[in-house]
Amino acid sequence: MPVDTSPAPKLRPLNIQAIHHQGGPALLLQDPFQLAGQYIILPQVYGPVLYLLDGTRDLAALKRDLATQFRMGVEEGALEELIAALDELYFLENERFQRVHEEARAQYYQLPHRPMLLAGQGYPADPQELKAQFDAYLAEVGPAARLPATGKLIFSPHIDYARGHEVYAQVWKAAASMARNAELVIILGTDHYGGFNQVTLTRQSYATPYGILPTDQLLVDRLARAVGEEQAFAGELYHLGEHSLELVLTWLHHMRGGEPVPTVPILVGSLLPFLDAPHVPAEDPTLAHFLAELRAILQERPNTLVIASGDLAHVGPAFDGDPVDERKRAAIRQLDEEMLGLLAAGDAEGFWGVIKRVRDENNVCGVAPFYLSLKAVGPVEGARAGYAVCPADDDGTSVVTIGGIVFG
Repeated sequence: MPVDTSPAPKLRPLNIQAIHHQGGPALLLQDPFQLAGQYIILPQVYGPVLYLLDGTRDLAALKRDLATQFRMGVEEGALEELIAALDELYFLENERFQRVHEEARAQYYQLPHRPMLLAGQGYPADPQELKAQFDAYLAEVGPAARLPATGKLIFSPHIDYARGHEVYAQVWKAAASMARNAELVIILGTDHYGGFNQVTLTRQSYATPYGILPTDQLLVDRLARAVGEEQAFAGELYHLGEHSLELVLTWLHHMRGGEPVPTVPILVGSLLPFLDAPHVPAEDPTLAHFLAELRAILQERPNTLVIASGDLAHVGPAFDGDPVDERKRAAIRQLDEEMLGLLAAGDAEGFWGVIKRVRDENNVCGVAPFYLSLKAVGPVEGARAGYAVCPADDDGTSVVTIGGIVFG
């Protein structure tokens, strides 16, 4: 088994979930890049060890801080075995990871397009079956007030179709002309696995069962220069395992009758660090440069459609919270209504003010795409297009809420 030889092991950004395993609480560690194609399940007591693997401590310091900060002793050789196991799956930030990561990126670019993550599982892979399913969804919601083809912005959920199809259909029925009229689509989606305050681009094209949506390479290059090449592509492989763009682009492609359109797919990371910042997110240097370049592109390309892909609340035991009762459901709905009202009015800073006031207590996963898209597009007003409270566990004690807005 390989062993990390760096003096201070550092854990990479991973997808870490609290689960129950073999009758006890545990932690599931998964690599969003899927470099080894495997995962690790650890007893929950290992949480402090993972927390301290930040690249600032050697083995001796790890053992010392586990004892002093967490009153946790470690069996002889256990820490070394854990680090070796993490290293074997490329879960540590080191030269071994960097090498295999670059190899994986090279393989990614050799593919004809980004492979569809959910085709054949979350939705039909056959285009005719997909068309029939989406047409049925659209028929179920009945007539909708279609907004003008000149509209510039859509807020769509990215939850699975089984739970969210009614809201998807309401959004995309209202935006049908906008989708068909667009000559360029810029889509910002939640990066569930990347770091804070990150803009993650890709030069690879997305595909749907209807065909390929070609990524506009020149515009990607412009945005990469604005935020910095290294930052823009450091997490590019997150696109492989992220569903937030795929599920929305599939609806876009359907509404265009399978006709392709140049696209700029962008993943955006969490804005939570700005809850305690003295300035709003848009004043962060990286985000300010990113937004300035987006505004320049929108000015140059007037028939551009911007899409923000995001859901609303994630509350309950499925998200490490308390069970949701009827009183909590009402409170979630009330807060959602406040935020959706501000978003529909185009008030990005008002929306951010609510998130900051409540410390994002409901885990709104669309904060970054909603906020940044409004800041890029400028003054707009939108029409609400659906709202749903979706179950997130078998006991009915966890929920995800979703809503749509179409800006005409």
